[in-house]
Amino acid sequence: MTEQVDAEGESGRAVLGRTLRYLREKAGKSLGQLAEDTGYDKSYLSRLESGERLSKVTVMEDLDVYYEAGELLVSHWKAARLDAFMDPYKRFMALEATARVMWKFAPAVPGLVQTEDFAREVLSGGWTTADADEMVEEQVAARLGRQYVLRQRPAPDVRIIMDEVAFRRPAARAETWHDQLLHLETVAMLPNLSLQVLPFSAGVHHHMTGSLTLLWQKDGSAVAYEEGDDCSQLDDDPDDVLRRRLSYDRLRDLALSPLDSLAFIRAVLKEHRRHDAHP
Repeated sequence: MTEQVDAEGESGRAVLGRTLRYLREKAGKSLGQLAEDTGYDKSYLSRLESGERLSKVTVMEDLDVYYEAGELLVSHWKAARLDAFMDPYKRFMALEATARVMWKFAPAVPGLVQTEDFAREVLSGGWTTADADEMVEEQVAARLGRQYVLRQRPAPDVRIIMDEVAFRRPAARAETWHDQLLHLETVAMLPNLSLQVLPFSAGVHHHMTGSLTLLWQKDGSAVAYEEGDDCSQLDDDPDDVLRRRLSYDRLRDLALSPLDSLAFIRAVLKEHRRHDAHP
């Protein structure tokens, strides 16, 4: 099912909003009727149609089912979510969404495996404007949207190395941190994902101030993306990608094995539960 429109020059969010309105009107539904049928707030649905808000992907999945639209809305949502990111990041996001192999190193919990509440806490700190709550929710929805890549079929092969410091800086709320640790435990057991912890005992290393991501596409092409110190760089030069791959290999050699990393996560979780029970 497709909507025959000329979307040239429009943002992804505008196209999504117009498609939502088109499907609703084609179904002969008012916003009030749609709200009653789906359980979503009428004003929220209106803001989605006007392009003022970006929903979570699950909302689009629900509406695709409601309208019997296949994956039309989800496909438009994938483009719309890029509007929430700065231009230099958008090419990386597009490549991440289609990557068949993905290697990541992060000194903190990477967005790809954050829970909603943990992401909200991380993203809330930088906003001080009157519309901060709304802006944070936009960023949370966009960040959670990245996790859609882990649900694709075929699923990408993913390797994540997290510095131990990520496990020693808990969320402010004990419940949020508990849920995040549980999520990491679950993620570490996914068949297509390998999670490793780089322990303090490994000593200093060459990626202490930023993250590194390596992506390989189906055709074998690869890119490296580095982020840190308020700057980022996406590189597709084969020699530079190879150099960064070798640096990643060195980090992997220093990291705990996937099984030992899972045991480490469970030990941190046990320690957190004990501390939470006896503060």
